[in-house]
Order: sequence, then structure tokens, then C-alpha cells
Amino acid sequence: MTTSPPTASFDPQLEDTDLLTEIAILYYQQSATQEEISKKFGISRPKVSRLLRKAREEGIVEITVKFHPVHSAQLEQRLMDRFHLKRALIALDQPSAQEQRMQVSTLVSAYLDGYLRDDVVVAVGQGQNVAAVADHPGIVSHRNARFVCAIGGTHRSGDTINADHICRRLAKKFGGTSETLYAPAYVDSEVTQQVFITHPNVSETLNQARKAEFALVGIGDMDENSHMVKLGCFTAKEFVEARLNDGIVGDIGGFDFFRLDGQQAGTLMRGRVVGLEMSDLRRIPNVIAMASESRKALAILGALRTGVIDVLATSASCAMALLNMSDS
Repeated sequence: MTTSPPTASFDPQLEDTDLLTEIAILYYQQSATQEEISKKFGISRPKVSRLLRKAREEGIVEITVKFHPVHSAQLEQRLMDRFHLKRALIALDQPSAQEQRMQVSTLVSAYLDGYLRDDVVVAVGQGQNVAAVADHPGIVSHRNARFVCAIGGTHRSGDTINADHICRRLAKKFGGTSETLYAPAYVDSEVTQQVFITHPNVSETLNQARKAEFALVGIGDMDENSHMVKLGCFTAKEFVEARLNDGIVGDIGGFDFFRLDGQQAGTLMRGRVVGLEMSDLRRIPNVIAMASESRKALAILGALRTGVIDVLATSASCAMALLNMSDS
């Protein structure tokens, strides 16, 4: 004679984390059915369903949909067709911003490895996403490429995301040399900007960047907590006013600012950048733009509408958001 295991006692008033976790493990990891769980705890199936939903709402269970490579390829093709891109590099969604940035940088690093050759000039912007490409640990082939700063630098706390430091790390990674732009990235007036960009050393470096075959740049948004604000290049108030009054949604490479329709905005911010402009990027045959952060979807859409981007590298969720926003 066999006996059934005792039914677990269940207090209907007790829906603590341990209980929710136990039920979630049984259902999601051990493939127990809701019927089996209801018998084990002596509760109804609707109750089990409600507890599983609560486990998701409280973050005990996180459901992530992974893109199959075929779906990723289809997503890339849709972006290329919609925004007239030469290539779209779509990374699977990751649980943290750092992991997401690493995944996007992996794709860009591989792309550069496949297309760079000896004597190619790459104009390089600033930012965390571009820096991640230089710091990516993957093995790449060396060639005698030249990495040229397309924007000046910021103060010491921003060293790792300065174009100069990124260029040096890219030159070490891929082989070749780097060219520094000896000027600040941002100044307080257009008069000061003109002094810098007309200086022979600065103008020569910018001319080299303008003649590049590739450009590697990030896409920034107008979040008042952005690195531009944290580094003191602009104030949070300036970003808010530019967003509300001028309709600015982002920047490309820190060089130029644009509205959602892709048009440049007539704002005081434009006359304060010592670096390339959007018109310069249009002449570069292969502009690779990166943005791994999901919050930047609106900025990416505006950047794509400028018409200067040839290759976009971003996340799957951003790609879907771009397609949905452009549909509407």
C-alpha cells in the first residue's frame, strides 16, 4: 500500500517572498504544472496563477525574450530598409547597461576588424559606447590604420571617454597610429571656438578627420544626467531648455545637435563645440553610430533622420522601438 505525500500547509494570508519564490521555482525551473502546484499547497489553480503573476510583478521572476539569430537578421534588414542604412548591427538585450554596451561594442569591433585596412583613416568621437570598442578584449587583426580625433577633450575626470584617449587605445588594439586634437571639446562662446578651429594645429587635425573613410561616433540624448552635463560641458538647465525650447532630442558624436525630424537646431550650443559638424560627417563614406542605452531610442530616431549615419549599432529593444516609432 502506497501513501501520498502530505499536502503542504498553506496560510492564505501568507504570501511572502519565500513562498512566491518556491512556487516560481516549481513552475519555471522544475516544470511543475499549475495543477500540481495547487495540489501541493492545497490551493486553487486561479490562486496559483495569481501568485505567479505576483512573483513577476515583484521582480522575483524576470522573463526575457531572446532573439533567434534569424529574427535578429530580419530586424537588421528591416532597419536597413527603413532608414537606408548600409548595415545595422543589433545586439541581444542584456540585463545591465554595462553588459549591453559590451555586446554592442563586440559587434562594432568585429565590423571594424572586417573592413579596416592599411592606411585607412578613422575619425573618432567621444563617449562611453565608442570607448567600449577600444576596450573590447576580443582579438583583431592589426593593420596600419590611423585614428584621428574628431573632437577636442574634456577635463581629467572624463579621460577614458575622451576622443584622444580612445584613439590611442584603438591604435593599440588595431595597430597603426593616433592623432590628437589639441583643443577643448567645448568652449563658452563662438568667438572662442573660432580661435581654436582656425589655429593651424587644430585645423590640420580636423581636416584629416574630414577626409576619413570611417567615422566612429556615439549618439547622445538630452538627459540632464548625461556625461556632457556631469563633465561640466553644459549645465542641466541648458539641456532642459534646449530640449523644451529648441526641440533638440540628441547629438551625434558630441559634434552637433538635432531635432526629432533630423534637422539641426539654431541654438547657442552649436557654436561651442571644437570638432566636426554634421555637414562634415555627410562627406565621410562610412559613419558608424553607436547607442546601447534603451532610453536613447528617440535620440537615435532623430539621428537616423539626419541622413548622415551609414551603420547603426544598438540593442534589439531599441531597434524594435525605432521601427514602431517610425511606423506611427
